[in-house]
Amino acid sequence: MRRRVFDLLVSSVGLVVIVILLVAGGLLMWGYSFTSSSVHDQLARQEIFFPPQSAFAHPKAGTEITPGMIPSVSQYAGQQLLTGAQAEVYANDFIAVHLSEMPYSGVYATISGAARAATPGSTQATQLAALDQTSFQGTTLRGLLLEAYAFSVFGTIALWAGIASFCLAAIMAVLVALGIYHARKTSPEAELLTSSAP
Repeated sequence: MRRRVFDLLVSSVGLVVIVILLVAGGLLMWGYSFTSSSVHDQLARQEIFFPPQSAFAHPKAGTEITPGMIPSVSQYAGQQLLTGAQAEVYANDFIAVHLSEMPYSGVYATISGAARAATPGSTQATQLAALDQTSFQGTTLRGLLLEAYAFSVFGTIALWAGIASFCLAAIMAVLVALGIYHARKTSPEAELLTSSAP
């Protein structure tokens, strides 16, 4: 096979790869944009705010702010919850802490079972029904926030994959240009592999 033909064939394959990488990069960037805007818009509609900075002044176990919340939750003090990272902190370091301080460690299935087992109309049944509702609401909100966080992670992965795709396309473009340059300066008669006679 002629060396020039080989160079042009390899360069043509490289052009196809460039197109594929550019399309993939574009789709990944669209995925990142869609995910980020969806997470932001859905969270914004909930109008959830972190406690104000003043709430972190005197943390105490069993109150709204516990000492364990200071490192993570306080960094977003007073802010509206709008990002996946904020959703993870609010779910795991705020809601989960309050759930764990409830009777039965705030586990909905356990509280619900106890509420069903209580004598109907009793004080215990009334208290467990209130706990059941609180646990259900907290657990549900926590799950939804963690889902928003998971989608934000997918978006971030798509962003970096898109950037990598564009970088690889640029590298491939340089290689294709070098291949075409080499093909143009190679003699039309040059063979790819020449066998030497014995």
